[in-house]
Amino acid sequence: MFNETPSGGGDHGAALDILAGARPERLKAFAEQLLTDMGEISVLTNRTGLVMVPMRDTVENVDFHLGEVLVSEAHIADAQGHVGYGMVTGRDLEHAMAMAVIDLRIAAVGEEPATANFLTEERAHQAAEDTARMRQVEATRVEMETF
Repeated sequence: MFNETPSGGGDHGAALDILAGARPERLKAFAEQLLTDMGEISVLTNRTGLVMVPMRDTVENVDFHLGEVLVSEAHIADAQGHVGYGMVTGRDLEHAMAMAVIDLRIAAVGEEPATANFLTEERAHQAAEDTARMRQVEATRVEMETF
């Protein structure tokens, strides 16, 4: 349901992934900027809860639940019926709500230059963080010789 492409086009799931991993301070500040011209917004859901973490056993090729993780979730709508959704790990309802505001804006008017720029910058930042993390992991790799 929430991974559908909004009327504004683009890859909705990819945008939500970027927003969920965005730096909270930047995300909240950008959402505040967008709120000034968005009109009235209804909050449908604003809560924390536990969700199951699915995993796949690659040997037997079956899915199982690894455990539960705490998430914050926000679901909002505008007067025209557009919806915005946000879910992040942890107890940060403001982060989830800011994500929902940006998602609602994309659903209502499409990806404006400011939003596209924000998503591009955050995607680049996340890629750089992932690369740095993988370099740290690779530095600990030990090659074992087998006999």
